[in-house]
Amino acid sequence: MPNVLINLYSDTVTKPTAAMREAIARAEVGDDMSGEDPTVNRLEALMAERLGHEAAVFACSGTQSNQMGVRVHCVPGDELLIESAGHIACFEGGAPAALSGVTCRQIPGRLGMLDIADLEGKIKADNQHLCTTRLLCLENTTNVGGGRAWPLDQLARVCGWAHDNGLKTHLDGARLFNACVAGGYSAADVGRNFDTISICFSKGLGCPMGSVLVGNRDDIRKARRIRKLFGGALRQAGIVAAAAVYAMENNVERLAVDHENAKTLAREIAKIDGLSITVEDVETNLVFFEVDPTLGNAAQLAAALLERGVKAGASGAYRLRACTHLDISRDDVLKAADVLRQTVQAGFRNYKGSTTGPYARA
Repeated sequence: MPNVLINLYSDTVTKPTAAMREAIARAEVGDDMSGEDPTVNRLEALMAERLGHEAAVFACSGTQSNQMGVRVHCVPGDELLIESAGHIACFEGGAPAALSGVTCRQIPGRLGMLDIADLEGKIKADNQHLCTTRLLCLENTTNVGGGRAWPLDQLARVCGWAHDNGLKTHLDGARLFNACVAGGYSAADVGRNFDTISICFSKGLGCPMGSVLVGNRDDIRKARRIRKLFGGALRQAGIVAAAAVYAMENNVERLAVDHENAKTLAREIAKIDGLSITVEDVETNLVFFEVDPTLGNAAQLAAALLERGVKAGASGAYRLRACTHLDISRDDVLKAADVLRQTVQAGFRNYKGSTTGPYARA
């Protein structure tokens, strides 16, 4: 395996800082299943307040908290509506169907986002032959949609339409705080539009693991039972929750640094012949760019970069994704861009790669 010097594959690769490790070591702990872990309780109260809701429940991962949200709102035979590239439908192992008997209806949008015109006419009639349309799931930031932050007015409009039509709403907020920093709004501004919200701590916030589901007391009480059902029961989880508390107190505003580094990378990529990118489309910490098919495919370029110590991910046949995070500096970004330039100029068609998946998602 080549030595990875600059890892732009995902913000999930971040390692806890010394200060975060100290917070973990000092954490008070108890039995979370009995509601007796003070650090978990502190985190859950913090996140409920930050999102403007009544309660929260700590979970092992973003996929788990998303699936807890799906199961809270749906029963077997229901369907949820989601944008075509949404994580819940595409990158959670078929969990809505496998765990809850729920169908995902994927609706094409723009940049990973939907609007009312996309959704009108998509709710199934109340008919015994049809599944019941029960839930609308959105994602902020949009990942495959380009790391875009939803405009707050569009988010409110779409969720208002859903509620007016009797649907529940769930947000995959894996990178919600990236969206808040980029969009200039608060988590509560977003949270008031949703019945449940999932937040992931192990991406840009830099924690080793962990997620949370936020909602009203009744939904979160139900979610705790679902967490147990899904094998996510936790005991002395304060050692992990302490990292999340530290992240919420120290790592949110600094996400702007990751966004600026992503824009710097995008500007450098735009200078490389054979690659194409719209710099203005880079809003947060995700950078998507295209390779000229005459040079090779995305997987081949990713393999060639990896041999040179830079890890990025193929995100389509000719599309790549790079992700900035707290372990990546401006100097790293500039070095990675230089390696990318050299790799394209040297040619990469002879590297092993395929125009089919799997593609980077996390």
